[in-house]
Amino acid sequence: MTTNALETLLLPIASGALSWPATGALFLRAQEGWPLHAQVFPGLVCEQTFKPEFDSLQRAGINVRNEDSSTRYPLVLVLPPRQRDEARALFAHAIARTQPGGVVVACIANDEGAKSGESDLARIAGPLHVVSKNKCRVFWSAPLQGAADAALAAEWSTLDAPRPILDGRFTSRPGVFAWDRIDVASALLAAHLPTDLAGRGADLGAGYGYLATEVLARCANVIALDLYEAEARALDLARINLALAGLVTSASRAAVEFHWHDVAAGLPQRYDFIVTNPPFHAQVGADRPDIGRRFITAAAEALQPGGRLWLVANRHLPYEEVLNTSFGSTRTVAQQHGFKIIEAIKAMPAKLRAVKPFDKASLRNVSMHSRAR
Repeated sequence: MTTNALETLLLPIASGALSWPATGALFLRAQEGWPLHAQVFPGLVCEQTFKPEFDSLQRAGINVRNEDSSTRYPLVLVLPPRQRDEARALFAHAIARTQPGGVVVACIANDEGAKSGESDLARIAGPLHVVSKNKCRVFWSAPLQGAADAALAAEWSTLDAPRPILDGRFTSRPGVFAWDRIDVASALLAAHLPTDLAGRGADLGAGYGYLATEVLARCANVIALDLYEAEARALDLARINLALAGLVTSASRAAVEFHWHDVAAGLPQRYDFIVTNPPFHAQVGADRPDIGRRFITAAAEALQPGGRLWLVANRHLPYEEVLNTSFGSTRTVAQQHGFKIIEAIKAMPAKLRAVKPFDKASLRNVSMHSRAR
C-alpha cells in the first residue's frame, strides 16, 4: 500500500466532503505516513496486524492495536488488502464496527483492484460516493443503519475465517501467504533439511507453521524452536497448527515459542540454527530483495559461532554478496523449480577473517529447472 492510497483515503475529510467525528474514528489495516499528520485527527484508533506497520504507527505516537472486534465508531476508514475474500470480509467487518448513522470510507490503488473493491463495498453498503486521485479510488457509503444487504454481509464476514486445508493437516485462512497450499519453496527447503540440526533453532517468517512442523518432525535433537512471524493472523494459525501436530504439549520434546516480531529489527535470542523462506516483497508490490538481505543479516547476528542458516530463495535474487559478507562459508545445496537452497555457516571466532567466497561453481553442478516462483 502506498502513501498515495493513504492520502487519497483521507481526501473526503481534507476536502470537507466528510466531517471528522468529535468522538474519533477507526482505521482498519492502518498505515503510517505523512497524511496522518497533515491535520489533527482526535480520537483516531488504528488496527494493524502486520508488525512492521504496527511498529511504525506506534513510533509515530498513534493509538494502534492488533485487533478489537467490539467497539463501534461513527467513521471507519479501510485500506483493503489485495486478496479478495480477505477484503470482502474486511468490508463486512467495517460495517459491523460502524455506529448507526456512521460512514465507511475505503481506498484502493487503481492497479490493485479499485473497481472491484468499490463494487464489492457497494453490494453490502449501498450506493457510494467515489473520487479518483493519485491513481487511486476512494469511495464511501451514505450514513449506514447496518449493511444494506445484511445476508450477504453476514456471508462475507466469514470468507477469511480459519479453515482446514490439505485434508485437515493444517488450518489456514485467505490473505496469509500461500494460504491454501504448501508453498513450493518451503517444501523444497524442508525436503533438503539435514536431520542433524540440533539445539535451539528459529524459523524466520514462519507463516502458518509448515516449515516449523517439518523441522521438528525431521530433527530429533532440536530442543527448542522459536517461530518469528510479522503477520499476527498467520502466527495465530501457526499456534493452532503446531498444537494440531502435538508439538506444543507439556510432553513435547522441544520447547516451542511464538513471536509476533519484525525480523528486520533483529532477533532477541542466540541460536544454533535458523531456517527461513524470507519474503522478497512488501505486503504488495515489486521485488524487495532488501527484505531478504535483512533476514540474512539478522540470522547471522543471532547465530552462535558455527551456527547454521538454511535458506530458500528465488534463484534470481541477489543474496550471494550478503551471504559472503555475513558468514564464514556458504554452499548451494540444490536448485530446483526456480529456487535455490543455501546452507551458510557462521564463522568461528578464530576464522572470522577467513571468509570463504560464495561457491559459484556449485551453481553449475546442480540440476536446473525452468519453472520460476
